[in-house]
Amino acid sequence: MTHPAGDLATLAGRILIAALFLAGAAQKASNPLAVETLLATQGWPDWLVWPALAFNLCAGVALILGWQVRPLALCLAAYCGVTSLFHYIPTDPWQMSIFVKNWAIAGGCLILFAQGAGRYALRP
Repeated sequence: MTHPAGDLATLAGRILIAALFLAGAAQKASNPLAVETLLATQGWPDWLVWPALAFNLCAGVALILGWQVRPLALCLAAYCGVTSLFHYIPTDPWQMSIFVKNWAIAGGCLILFAQGAGRYALRP
């Protein structure tokens, strides 16, 4: 039996996680050079900023709508794990905070995978 507020909490959680990915898309769109530089310093192609922006945008919208939450949540958890590696700089406490936050977000996505979209979501 689920808690009466469970579906509202799931919706709120989806929206809050989505806000992070939508903000990431906006940041990439407004200043792609910062992300391109980060990618290049790690040996990744700088053009990956554009598919990352599209993924962030689409994922954020899909989370808000509650569309395909389970598979999307797994993809987002993996995405957070990979992107955390860019912030693994043990000599920089700020970057290490971002590293840990990425793993916390991955944890929230795994909970969404387990929980599903809840009652307030698009249905096929």
